[in-house]
Amino acid sequence: MVRSDGSDGLPRNAGGGWNVRSLKGPLRRLYRHPLVRVGPGLITGVADDDPSGIATYSQAGAQFGFDMLWTLPLSYPLMAAVQSLCGRLGRVTGRGLAVNIKRAYPPWVLYGAVGLLLIANTLNIGADVAAMGDVAALMLGGGRHVLTVLLGGLCLLVQVAVPYHRYVKYLKWLTLSLLAYVAVLFTVHVPWRQVALHTLRPELKLDLPTATVVVGVLGTTISPYLFFWQCSEEVEDLRLRGRGVPLLQHASAAPRELHRIRWDTWSGMFYSNLIAYVVMLAAAVTLHPAGVTNIQTAAQAASALRPLAGNFAFYLFALGILGVGAIGVPVLAGSAGYALAEALGWASSLERQAREARGFYGVIAASMLLGLLLGFTPVSPMKALFYSAVINGVVAVPLIVIVLLLTSSVSVMGRYTAGRVTLALGWLTAVLMAGASVGMLLPG
Repeated sequence: MVRSDGSDGLPRNAGGGWNVRSLKGPLRRLYRHPLVRVGPGLITGVADDDPSGIATYSQAGAQFGFDMLWTLPLSYPLMAAVQSLCGRLGRVTGRGLAVNIKRAYPPWVLYGAVGLLLIANTLNIGADVAAMGDVAALMLGGGRHVLTVLLGGLCLLVQVAVPYHRYVKYLKWLTLSLLAYVAVLFTVHVPWRQVALHTLRPELKLDLPTATVVVGVLGTTISPYLFFWQCSEEVEDLRLRGRGVPLLQHASAAPRELHRIRWDTWSGMFYSNLIAYVVMLAAAVTLHPAGVTNIQTAAQAASALRPLAGNFAFYLFALGILGVGAIGVPVLAGSAGYALAEALGWASSLERQAREARGFYGVIAASMLLGLLLGFTPVSPMKALFYSAVINGVVAVPLIVIVLLLTSSVSVMGRYTAGRVTLALGWLTAVLMAGASVGMLLPG
């Protein structure tokens, strides 16, 4: 029940989160329920379906029809395992990924990874904000560049001005925007039996176009910026709950918190992967049969849907792009801020005001502004995405290996080292991503 002063009347701690120990009966059980406590894993999963990802999935469906749908069931356990490790690392140690790397490895490892991450994130921000501006122009009319700047500025303003405990609620609600893509399928005919057969037994050629799309899907679903974001958001979440103590110092909370991280991450990545599957399928049943096989941006995919599936499908797809862009762009900028601020020992928290963490918010603002400037240069969004994918592919492999080594180290994790199955999936991911990064660097 909301009071006249705008509060809900529930007991809060100093950070703005619920004081769980003061809750009684049904309210306490409700707070403990996994569906209520989803957070970093869900937001990270949805951020993975940013406008750049939508463009990649649309291109795969448009070019190959149903024969690329298998890539998403394959990538799901891999991305979930890696992100689960990142969440576990943050919650157990109470430190972000960059801080953990800084404590365990030489400076060149840290600064090399962070430097490449900043470049890749800036390129990705530029492509994502440009896609949001294009879609807004298609829906509302007006100048594409003006709308791009307005949307980018709004994302930055909210991230800087709104404290984390309120900002995270805004992000959670935005995750519902992905359901727009599910609704698209209700506007077109889907031959489900054929879809199931091609998902399980695709007809593929072992050629460069096939390899390129497979690499693109893997590179889109398993990206380094998500590693930094989820680890740091577990630390942010930690500060808002109870004593704000990492599991290394709060053993009694370990079973509950580790269960929450598994539930949050695996369900969040499932949601992300399901929507990616739906986007690819929507393109496969509409664009591919019509001979539209070359999709370069998410806005182009939305525009191509209009004559084939009608205005309703177009608007649903376009609204989905704006919704996921409103999550993906802040996550890209935020992960850059966490990575560099943690590497340099600056205060880094979305809960702090801008004057208390000038370096952290300065990196976020610089990443956003540089990304916006890319929209006014001759560099095309597709080239920005390509360079970003190459850098992400190169950075992902050593970062995954570092995360695996950190989460299997007793000196770092104490008694809370990662389990064998999760570590095995993580190592498999590293091997596949190594192949993916090599494939992205091959000529032709």
